[in-house]
Amino acid sequence: MRRKALGKGLEALIPELKIDTVKEERLIQVPVSMIKPNRYQPRKKLDRAKLKGLAESIKEKGIIQPIIVKKRGDGYELIAGERRWKALQMLGIEKVPALIKEVSGPEVLELALIENIQREELNPIEEALAYNELIKGFGMTQEELSRRVGKDRSSITNYIRLLRLPETIKQDIENNRLSMGHARAILALKLAKKQRTVRDVVVRKALSVRETENLVRKAQQELRPKKKAKKDIFLLSIEEELRGRLNTRVNISPSKKGGKIEIYYYSEEELQGLLEEIKKRGD
Repeated sequence: MRRKALGKGLEALIPELKIDTVKEERLIQVPVSMIKPNRYQPRKKLDRAKLKGLAESIKEKGIIQPIIVKKRGDGYELIAGERRWKALQMLGIEKVPALIKEVSGPEVLELALIENIQREELNPIEEALAYNELIKGFGMTQEELSRRVGKDRSSITNYIRLLRLPETIKQDIENNRLSMGHARAILALKLAKKQRTVRDVVVRKALSVRETENLVRKAQQELRPKKKAKKDIFLLSIEEELRGRLNTRVNISPSKKGGKIEIYYYSEEELQGLLEEIKKRGD
């Protein structure tokens, strides 16, 4: 199901501005070579094929929307428009229309995050890392973050929970071997070892989310401590008598048909003594 877009164009990225207030004189032509990448870019990987497609589109139709940058030293730092910037580099185009905006670190990350969410270009782990950075790195609350990016708090919580998963499973999510639904099901298991075991089955058998949830429920049942059935008072009395006669621990385990008697020993000398005692009583 497609996520609801957060807005359109510059209005989505700069909520305090209206499109009709972005005058032509606010846009400048910035040399592509003077732009540095966004230090807070939440997206870690770019799809090379999609980037090539974007470059072909720009070559044919030109830049429809300017990128957003901030002044940094002698050049500029990218805020939003990384794919367009990369595509221009591929084409060898020297200048790009850019809107200059002075923003702080958390705002840079927030704007980059919103753009990527709007374009649905982040994998769940990248999105989780960005949310976590805004909360842990910049002191933003989940409630505030929820308002700023247009997602309910529970969704943000679910994304951040993904970071608790073992690295191998996080890599599966990044590489589209597991979906967000698979990950949420696996998170129900608290032990990392058990999570990896379930993950192996899910990937090997290409299980659906529903099948994964069923597998997790089965794994949870296996982890629950089994209740020991209360022994019959008759069996308890026999155990007690055998312990007294053999002077060691004895355990009787009944079954539907018969059962078994376990006699414990703790050294070779004890074993030899038990054998002699049994032989003596058998004579």
